[in-house]
Amino acid sequence: MNGCDLTCVGLAPANVRAIAPYQPGKPISELARELGLNEADIIKLASNENPLGPSPMALAAAQEALHDVALYPDGAGFALKTRLSGKLGVAANQIVLGNGSNDVLDMAARAFLTAGTSSIYAQHAFAVYPIATQTAGALGIAVAAKDYGHDLAAMRAAIREDTRVLWIANPNNPTGTFLPWAEIEAFLETVPPQVLVVLDEAYGEYLPPAERCDTAAWLGRFPNLLISRTFSKAYGLAGLRVGYGIGSVNVIDLLNRVRHPFNVNAPALAAAEAALNDVEFLERSYALNTAGMAQLVAGLNEVGIETVPSKGNFLLAKVGDAARMNTELLKRGVIVRPVANYGLPEFLRVSVGLAGQNIRFLEALKACL
Repeated sequence: MNGCDLTCVGLAPANVRAIAPYQPGKPISELARELGLNEADIIKLASNENPLGPSPMALAAAQEALHDVALYPDGAGFALKTRLSGKLGVAANQIVLGNGSNDVLDMAARAFLTAGTSSIYAQHAFAVYPIATQTAGALGIAVAAKDYGHDLAAMRAAIREDTRVLWIANPNNPTGTFLPWAEIEAFLETVPPQVLVVLDEAYGEYLPPAERCDTAAWLGRFPNLLISRTFSKAYGLAGLRVGYGIGSVNVIDLLNRVRHPFNVNAPALAAAEAALNDVEFLERSYALNTAGMAQLVAGLNEVGIETVPSKGNFLLAKVGDAARMNTELLKRGVIVRPVANYGLPEFLRVSVGLAGQNIRFLEALKACL
Protein backbone atom coordinates (compact mmCIF):
# COMPACT_ATOMS: atom_id res chain seq x y z
CA MET A 1 0.00 0.00 0.00
CA ASN A 2 1.50 3.36 -1.01
CA GLY A 3 1.47 6.55 1.04
CA CYS A 4 -1.64 7.92 -0.63
CA ASP A 5 -3.53 4.70 0.10
CA LEU A 6 -2.48 4.84 3.76
CA THR A 7 -3.60 8.46 4.01
CA CYS A 8 -6.99 7.71 2.47
CA VAL A 9 -7.56 4.77 4.79
CA GLY A 10 -6.48 6.78 7.80
CA LEU A 11 -9.00 9.49 6.97
CA ALA A 12 -11.90 7.04 6.73
CA PRO A 13 -14.41 7.47 9.58
CA ALA A 14 -13.30 5.77 12.79
CA ASN A 15 -16.62 3.94 13.09
CA VAL A 16 -16.03 2.30 9.69
CA ARG A 17 -12.41 1.38 10.41
CA ALA A 18 -13.51 -0.25 13.67
CA ILE A 19 -16.04 -2.60 12.03
CA ALA A 20 -15.28 -6.31 12.19
CA PRO A 21 -16.47 -7.52 8.75
CA TYR A 22 -19.25 -10.08 8.64
CA GLN A 23 -17.85 -13.61 8.34
CA PRO A 24 -20.05 -15.86 6.16
CA GLY A 25 -20.03 -19.64 6.25
CA LYS A 26 -17.07 -21.18 4.46
CA PRO A 27 -17.91 -22.08 0.83
CA ILE A 28 -17.41 -25.67 -0.30
CA SER A 29 -15.00 -24.57 -3.04
CA GLU A 30 -12.80 -22.73 -0.53
CA LEU A 31 -12.47 -25.75 1.76
CA ALA A 32 -11.69 -27.96 -1.24
CA ARG A 33 -8.86 -25.62 -2.28
CA GLU A 34 -7.47 -25.28 1.24
CA LEU A 35 -7.35 -28.97 2.13
CA GLY A 36 -7.20 -30.57 -1.32
CA LEU A 37 -10.56 -32.26 -0.87
CA ASN A 38 -13.02 -33.30 -3.56
CA GLU A 39 -15.92 -30.85 -3.63
CA ALA A 40 -18.36 -33.73 -4.12
CA ASP A 41 -17.23 -35.21 -0.78
CA ILE A 42 -17.89 -32.05 1.21
CA ILE A 43 -21.15 -31.19 2.96
CA LYS A 44 -22.02 -27.69 4.13
CA LEU A 45 -24.23 -27.25 7.18
CA ALA A 46 -23.02 -23.75 8.01
CA SER A 47 -25.29 -21.12 6.46
CA ASN A 48 -28.86 -22.24 7.18
CA GLU A 49 -29.60 -22.88 3.52
CA ASN A 50 -32.47 -25.07 2.34
CA PRO A 51 -30.98 -28.53 1.61
CA LEU A 52 -33.77 -29.17 -0.92
CA GLY A 53 -32.46 -26.35 -3.08
CA PRO A 54 -34.89 -23.93 -4.74
CA SER A 55 -38.50 -24.52 -5.62
CA PRO A 56 -38.71 -26.00 -9.15
CA MET A 57 -41.24 -23.30 -10.02
CA ALA A 58 -38.86 -20.59 -8.81
CA LEU A 59 -35.96 -22.10 -10.74
CA ALA A 60 -37.97 -22.21 -13.96
CA ALA A 61 -39.04 -18.59 -13.50
CA ALA A 62 -35.45 -17.47 -12.90
CA GLN A 63 -34.24 -19.29 -15.99
CA GLU A 64 -36.94 -17.67 -18.10
CA ALA A 65 -35.97 -14.24 -16.77
CA LEU A 66 -32.39 -14.76 -17.94
CA HIS A 67 -33.50 -14.07 -21.50
CA ASP A 68 -33.97 -10.40 -20.57
CA VAL A 69 -30.87 -9.79 -18.46
CA ALA A 70 -29.62 -7.18 -20.92
CA LEU A 71 -32.42 -4.98 -19.56
CA TYR A 72 -32.57 -3.41 -16.12
CA PRO A 73 -35.03 -5.08 -13.74
CA ASP A 74 -38.21 -3.37 -12.63
CA GLY A 75 -36.78 -1.05 -9.99
CA ALA A 76 -40.15 -0.85 -8.24
CA GLY A 77 -40.62 -4.64 -8.18
CA PHE A 78 -44.26 -4.12 -9.13
CA ALA A 79 -45.19 -7.77 -9.82
CA LEU A 80 -43.56 -9.17 -6.67
CA LYS A 81 -44.93 -6.42 -4.44
CA THR A 82 -48.42 -6.92 -5.90
CA ARG A 83 -48.19 -10.64 -5.14
CA LEU A 84 -46.91 -9.97 -1.61
CA SER A 85 -49.59 -7.35 -1.06
CA GLY A 86 -52.33 -9.88 -1.77
CA LYS A 87 -50.71 -12.54 0.38
CA LEU A 88 -50.01 -10.31 3.37
CA GLY A 89 -53.08 -8.08 3.30
CA VAL A 90 -51.07 -4.84 3.17
CA ALA A 91 -50.83 -2.13 0.52
CA ALA A 92 -48.03 -2.33 -2.04
CA ASN A 93 -46.60 0.95 -0.73
CA GLN A 94 -46.13 -0.74 2.65
CA ILE A 95 -43.55 -3.09 1.14
CA VAL A 96 -39.89 -2.47 0.31
CA LEU A 97 -37.78 -5.04 -1.51
CA GLY A 98 -34.19 -5.79 -0.62
CA ASN A 99 -31.13 -7.59 -1.91
CA GLY A 100 -31.80 -10.20 0.74
CA SER A 101 -33.28 -9.17 4.08
CA ASN A 102 -29.80 -7.95 5.08
CA ASP A 103 -30.36 -5.10 2.64
CA VAL A 104 -33.61 -4.20 4.39
CA LEU A 105 -31.83 -4.18 7.77
CA ASP A 106 -29.13 -1.93 6.37
CA MET A 107 -31.74 0.44 4.91
CA ALA A 108 -33.36 0.72 8.33
CA ALA A 109 -30.04 1.68 9.90
CA ARG A 110 -29.21 4.23 7.19
CA ALA A 111 -32.68 5.78 7.31
CA PHE A 112 -33.02 6.07 11.10
CA LEU A 113 -29.54 6.08 12.65
CA THR A 114 -26.76 8.64 12.65
CA ALA A 115 -24.00 9.84 14.94
CA GLY A 116 -25.45 10.79 18.30
CA THR A 117 -28.16 8.12 18.21
CA SER A 118 -28.23 4.56 19.50
CA SER A 119 -29.74 1.19 18.65
CA ILE A 120 -30.48 -1.76 20.90
CA TYR A 121 -30.08 -5.48 20.23
CA ALA A 122 -29.71 -8.64 22.27
CA GLN A 123 -26.46 -10.36 23.13
CA HIS A 124 -26.00 -13.30 20.72
CA ALA A 125 -28.18 -11.55 18.13
CA PHE A 126 -27.54 -11.47 14.37
CA ALA A 127 -24.18 -9.83 13.58
CA VAL A 128 -25.69 -7.50 10.98
CA TYR A 129 -27.46 -5.43 13.68
CA PRO A 130 -24.25 -4.10 15.27
CA ILE A 131 -22.52 -3.82 11.89
CA ALA A 132 -25.35 -1.76 10.39
CA THR A 133 -25.48 0.39 13.54
CA GLN A 134 -21.75 1.05 13.47
CA THR A 135 -21.78 1.80 9.76
CA ALA A 136 -24.36 4.52 10.40
CA GLY A 137 -22.11 6.03 13.07
CA ALA A 138 -24.55 5.23 15.87
CA LEU A 139 -23.89 3.60 19.24
CA GLY A 140 -24.84 -0.06 19.59
CA ILE A 141 -26.20 -1.22 22.95
CA ALA A 142 -26.06 -4.99 23.49
CA VAL A 143 -28.45 -6.22 26.18
CA ALA A 144 -27.49 -9.38 28.07
CA ALA A 145 -29.26 -12.47 26.80
CA LYS A 146 -31.82 -14.43 28.78
CA ASP A 147 -31.59 -18.18 28.17
CA TYR A 148 -29.57 -17.41 25.01
CA GLY A 149 -32.39 -15.21 23.71
CA HIS A 150 -33.98 -11.78 24.09
CA ASP A 151 -34.70 -10.29 27.50
CA LEU A 152 -37.49 -7.91 26.50
CA ALA A 153 -37.79 -6.27 29.91
CA ALA A 154 -34.08 -5.47 29.94
CA MET A 155 -34.23 -4.22 26.35
CA ARG A 156 -37.10 -1.90 27.26
CA ALA A 157 -35.12 -0.60 30.22
CA ALA A 158 -32.12 0.06 27.94
CA ILE A 159 -34.03 2.50 25.69
CA ARG A 160 -32.54 6.01 25.96
CA GLU A 161 -33.56 9.43 24.71
CA ASP A 162 -31.27 8.97 21.71
CA THR A 163 -32.45 5.43 20.84
CA ARG A 164 -33.91 5.27 17.36
CA VAL A 165 -33.88 1.53 16.44
CA LEU A 166 -34.45 -1.65 18.44
CA TRP A 167 -33.82 -5.03 16.80
CA ILE A 168 -35.63 -8.29 17.57
CA ALA A 169 -35.14 -11.57 15.68
CA ASN A 170 -37.81 -14.21 16.18
CA PRO A 171 -36.67 -16.96 15.91
CA ASN A 172 -33.22 -15.64 16.77
CA ASN A 173 -30.05 -16.38 14.81
CA PRO A 174 -27.64 -17.93 15.80
CA THR A 175 -29.32 -19.34 18.93
CA GLY A 176 -32.68 -20.48 17.51
CA THR A 177 -34.54 -19.13 20.54
CA PHE A 178 -38.15 -18.06 20.18
CA LEU A 179 -40.39 -15.60 22.03
CA PRO A 180 -44.16 -16.13 22.16
CA TRP A 181 -45.80 -13.54 19.93
CA ALA A 182 -48.01 -12.31 22.75
CA GLU A 183 -44.88 -11.21 24.63
CA ILE A 184 -43.60 -9.27 21.62
CA GLU A 185 -47.01 -7.67 21.07
CA ALA A 186 -47.15 -6.59 24.70
CA PHE A 187 -43.60 -5.27 24.43
CA LEU A 188 -44.50 -3.15 21.40
CA GLU A 189 -47.20 -1.46 23.47
CA THR A 190 -44.47 -0.09 25.77
CA VAL A 191 -41.93 1.13 23.18
CA PRO A 192 -41.82 4.91 22.65
CA PRO A 193 -43.17 5.92 19.22
CA GLN A 194 -39.86 7.50 18.16
CA VAL A 195 -38.11 4.10 18.34
CA LEU A 196 -38.34 1.91 15.24
CA VAL A 197 -38.70 -1.76 16.18
CA VAL A 198 -37.24 -4.01 13.50
CA LEU A 199 -38.78 -7.49 13.78
CA ASP A 200 -36.58 -9.90 11.83
CA GLU A 201 -38.61 -12.97 10.80
CA ALA A 202 -36.06 -14.64 8.50
CA TYR A 203 -36.89 -18.09 9.90
CA GLY A 204 -40.63 -17.65 10.40
CA GLU A 205 -41.60 -20.33 7.87
CA TYR A 206 -39.93 -22.97 10.07
CA LEU A 207 -42.23 -22.32 13.01
CA PRO A 208 -44.93 -24.93 13.69
CA PRO A 209 -48.24 -23.69 12.24
CA ALA A 210 -49.71 -23.24 15.72
CA GLU A 211 -46.86 -20.88 16.65
CA ARG A 212 -47.02 -18.63 13.58
CA CYS A 213 -48.48 -15.16 13.75
CA ASP A 214 -49.81 -12.61 11.28
CA THR A 215 -47.58 -9.83 12.57
CA ALA A 216 -48.40 -7.69 9.51
CA ALA A 217 -51.83 -7.22 11.09
CA TRP A 218 -50.11 -5.29 13.90
CA LEU A 219 -48.95 -2.48 11.60
CA GLY A 220 -52.14 -0.45 12.00
CA ARG A 221 -51.51 -0.28 15.76
CA PHE A 222 -47.72 0.07 15.66
CA PRO A 223 -46.57 2.55 12.98
CA ASN A 224 -43.04 2.27 14.40
CA LEU A 225 -42.83 -1.44 13.48
CA LEU A 226 -40.79 -2.76 10.53
CA ILE A 227 -41.04 -6.49 9.72
CA SER A 228 -38.19 -8.06 7.76
CA ARG A 229 -38.53 -11.35 5.87
CA THR A 230 -36.50 -13.27 3.30
CA PHE A 231 -36.64 -15.80 0.47
CA SER A 232 -33.17 -17.11 1.38
CA LYS A 233 -34.16 -19.75 3.92
CA ALA A 234 -37.30 -21.87 3.55
CA TYR A 235 -37.86 -20.71 -0.04
CA GLY A 236 -34.34 -21.86 -1.02
CA LEU A 237 -33.25 -18.71 -2.89
CA ALA A 238 -30.20 -17.67 -0.85
CA GLY A 239 -28.02 -17.29 -3.95
CA LEU A 240 -30.43 -14.88 -5.63
CA ARG A 241 -30.61 -12.46 -2.67
CA VAL A 242 -34.16 -11.23 -2.30
CA GLY A 243 -35.98 -10.17 0.85
CA TYR A 244 -38.59 -7.62 1.83
CA GLY A 245 -39.71 -5.32 4.60
CA ILE A 246 -43.27 -4.50 5.66
CA GLY A 247 -44.15 -1.34 7.55
CA SER A 248 -46.21 1.81 7.64
CA VAL A 249 -46.36 3.89 4.47
CA ASN A 250 -44.15 6.55 6.06
CA VAL A 251 -41.48 4.10 7.25
CA ILE A 252 -41.35 2.35 3.87
CA ASP A 253 -41.13 5.72 2.12
CA LEU A 254 -37.99 6.54 4.13
CA LEU A 255 -36.43 3.16 3.33
CA ASN A 256 -37.10 3.69 -0.37
CA ARG A 257 -35.20 6.99 -0.16
CA VAL A 258 -32.01 5.18 0.86
CA ARG A 259 -32.61 2.02 -1.19
CA HIS A 260 -30.16 1.55 -4.05
CA PRO A 261 -31.76 1.60 -7.53
CA PHE A 262 -32.38 -1.85 -9.04
CA ASN A 263 -31.30 -3.52 -5.79
CA VAL A 264 -33.09 -6.77 -6.67
CA ASN A 265 -32.16 -8.40 -9.97
CA ALA A 266 -34.64 -9.67 -12.55
CA PRO A 267 -34.16 -13.44 -12.04
CA ALA A 268 -34.53 -12.94 -8.28
CA LEU A 269 -37.77 -10.99 -8.71
CA ALA A 270 -39.19 -13.67 -10.99
CA ALA A 271 -38.05 -16.55 -8.77
CA ALA A 272 -39.47 -14.99 -5.60
CA GLU A 273 -42.85 -14.36 -7.21
CA ALA A 274 -43.01 -17.98 -8.42
CA ALA A 275 -41.82 -19.32 -5.05
CA LEU A 276 -44.83 -17.73 -3.36
CA ASN A 277 -47.05 -19.92 -5.52
CA ASP A 278 -45.26 -23.18 -4.67
CA VAL A 279 -47.03 -24.02 -1.43
CA GLU A 280 -46.19 -27.72 -1.74
CA PHE A 281 -42.46 -26.98 -1.80
CA LEU A 282 -42.71 -24.83 1.32
CA GLU A 283 -44.59 -27.60 3.12
CA ARG A 284 -41.91 -30.13 2.09
CA SER A 285 -39.20 -27.81 3.37
CA TYR A 286 -40.93 -27.46 6.73
CA ALA A 287 -41.49 -31.21 7.07
CA LEU A 288 -37.89 -32.02 6.14
CA ASN A 289 -36.61 -29.50 8.68
CA THR A 290 -38.84 -30.85 11.45
CA ALA A 291 -37.60 -34.40 10.87
CA GLY A 292 -33.99 -33.33 10.45
CA MET A 293 -34.02 -31.27 13.63
CA ALA A 294 -35.29 -34.26 15.62
CA GLN A 295 -32.61 -36.43 14.00
CA LEU A 296 -29.81 -34.03 14.97
CA VAL A 297 -31.03 -33.47 18.52
CA ALA A 298 -31.36 -37.22 19.14
CA GLY A 299 -27.93 -37.92 17.67
CA LEU A 300 -26.24 -35.20 19.70
CA ASN A 301 -28.01 -36.20 22.91
CA GLU A 302 -26.83 -39.78 22.34
CA VAL A 303 -23.19 -38.67 22.64
CA GLY A 304 -23.86 -36.28 25.51
CA ILE A 305 -23.79 -33.04 23.52
CA GLU A 306 -26.03 -30.30 24.95
CA THR A 307 -28.17 -28.35 22.46
CA VAL A 308 -30.15 -25.12 22.69
CA PRO A 309 -33.82 -25.67 21.75
CA SER A 310 -34.28 -24.13 18.31
CA LYS A 311 -37.23 -22.98 16.22
CA GLY A 312 -35.11 -22.29 13.14
CA ASN A 313 -33.45 -24.59 10.59
CA PHE A 314 -30.28 -24.84 12.69
CA LEU A 315 -29.27 -25.51 16.27
CA LEU A 316 -26.42 -24.76 18.65
CA ALA A 317 -24.37 -27.72 19.86
CA LYS A 318 -22.17 -27.25 22.95
CA VAL A 319 -19.02 -29.16 22.03
CA GLY A 320 -16.49 -27.56 24.40
CA ASP A 321 -13.43 -26.54 22.40
CA ALA A 322 -15.48 -25.49 19.38
CA ALA A 323 -12.50 -24.06 17.45
CA ARG A 324 -10.66 -27.38 17.61
CA MET A 325 -13.80 -29.36 16.84
CA ASN A 326 -14.53 -27.16 13.83
CA THR A 327 -11.02 -27.73 12.48
CA GLU A 328 -11.37 -31.49 12.87
CA LEU A 329 -14.74 -31.49 11.12
CA LEU A 330 -13.32 -29.46 8.23
CA LYS A 331 -10.60 -32.09 7.78
CA ARG A 332 -13.42 -34.61 7.36
CA GLY A 333 -15.20 -32.48 4.75
CA VAL A 334 -17.95 -31.22 7.06
CA ILE A 335 -18.56 -27.45 7.24
CA VAL A 336 -20.48 -26.10 10.22
CA ARG A 337 -20.39 -22.63 11.83
CA PRO A 338 -18.26 -21.70 14.84
CA VAL A 339 -19.93 -18.85 16.74
CA ALA A 340 -17.20 -17.50 19.02
CA ASN A 341 -17.76 -14.11 17.37
CA TYR A 342 -21.25 -14.18 18.90
CA GLY A 343 -19.83 -14.72 22.38
CA LEU A 344 -20.45 -18.48 22.22
CA PRO A 345 -16.96 -20.05 22.03
CA GLU A 346 -18.10 -23.49 23.21
CA PHE A 347 -20.78 -23.88 20.55
CA LEU A 348 -21.04 -24.83 16.90
CA ARG A 349 -24.11 -23.84 14.88
CA VAL A 350 -25.27 -26.70 12.68
CA SER A 351 -27.79 -26.22 9.87
CA VAL A 352 -30.35 -28.97 9.33
CA GLY A 353 -29.49 -30.93 6.20
CA LEU A 354 -30.86 -33.89 4.34
CA ALA A 355 -31.07 -37.09 6.40
CA GLY A 356 -27.83 -38.45 4.92
CA GLN A 357 -26.00 -35.16 5.55
CA ASN A 358 -27.15 -35.13 9.16
CA ILE A 359 -25.85 -38.68 9.60
CA ARG A 360 -22.55 -37.70 8.00
CA PHE A 361 -22.15 -34.81 10.46
CA LEU A 362 -23.04 -36.93 13.49
CA GLU A 363 -20.58 -39.65 12.47
CA ALA A 364 -17.81 -37.11 11.86
CA LEU A 365 -18.51 -35.49 15.23
CA LYS A 366 -18.31 -38.85 17.01
CA ALA A 367 -14.95 -39.48 15.32
CA CYS A 368 -13.71 -36.09 16.53
CA LEU A 369 -14.87 -36.76 20.09
